[in-house]
Amino acid sequence: MHVPDGFINAPTSAVTGVVAAGAIAVSLRGARRELDERTAPLAGLVAAFIFAVQMLNFPVAAGTSGHLLGGALAAILVGPFTGVLCVSVVLLMQGILFADGGLTALGVNITDMAVVTTVVAYAVFRGLLKVLPRGRRSVTVASFAAALLSVPAAALAFTLIYAVGGTTDVAIDKVVTAMVGVHVLIGVGEAAITALTVGAVIAVRPDLVYGARGLRQRLRLRVHGELVDVPAAEGTRAAPVAARASRRTLWATGLVTSLVLAGFVSFYASSDPDGLEKVAADKGIDDRTEEHAAADSPLADYGVEDVDDARLSGGLAGVIGVGTTVVAGSTVFWAVRRRRGSDASPTAVENV
Repeated sequence: MHVPDGFINAPTSAVTGVVAAGAIAVSLRGARRELDERTAPLAGLVAAFIFAVQMLNFPVAAGTSGHLLGGALAAILVGPFTGVLCVSVVLLMQGILFADGGLTALGVNITDMAVVTTVVAYAVFRGLLKVLPRGRRSVTVASFAAALLSVPAAALAFTLIYAVGGTTDVAIDKVVTAMVGVHVLIGVGEAAITALTVGAVIAVRPDLVYGARGLRQRLRLRVHGELVDVPAAEGTRAAPVAARASRRTLWATGLVTSLVLAGFVSFYASSDPDGLEKVAADKGIDDRTEEHAAADSPLADYGVEDVDDARLSGGLAGVIGVGTTVVAGSTVFWAVRRRRGSDASPTAVENV
């Protein structure tokens, strides 16, 4: 759902830019309460993982594909404020390096793909946890529903923005029907990816899942393939060591997975236009699309300039993107963590 330059007029783009900047400012402050020495590295990894999975377009209907937006996943794993920052970092890397999503439309994309998806998803997620049985399975179920609803919500938000500042004369009711309809289907894929990822992290390090805090069950860590209880009060010297080791293992596994997805699996992704591209072409929204300001980037369109082999070119671009995103994201989140004041200490970890 990356909006290119030319879809939205300059005044509306400027307003959404202000909204996006305000949301990022609020999120930078709120992330100080969410991040600690354990979750700051995870946040950088989440950004890189979202970048990688967004390269994997999956078919959803005849001639249409979709990909992960990532707001729900980021909000549940590392917190809603940090989640907004995660997706914003991804969008910034995509826009500058890969000419994906217009630079003048960056405010639109952050508002729509980072803010709307994160806010809607986390609100649905927390609401469901209040009524579902308290346990890990409920976290996974709530993750699925939250992600599912976040995608059509973003599609509706784009439609509203287009109704205010669209550059072509298209009947808005037709745009609403087409956008929400196809993005409900894309939401199913988003929900599956989100639930599987959240479930996988809960299985090995439940204490690192922000959305699972507050369930007040004893932490169990997977050590040498077996789940062991971590003493609640007395503690042992082995428990912190095991926790650090499993955290490093999780981070390394996540990074390798992201590199494989972006560097290899992405070659087999669907080449069909995504939901927004398909609707824009069918309804004439794209009549005034402008050339991207970074169209001459050596990584434009997710390929490396002067590398003729398509598989190698795309794979290298994906690996570069993952590496750049994890470095940029980790730098941002460590800086936020270091600036956290004494009045913004993170909530005590309440483990699943």
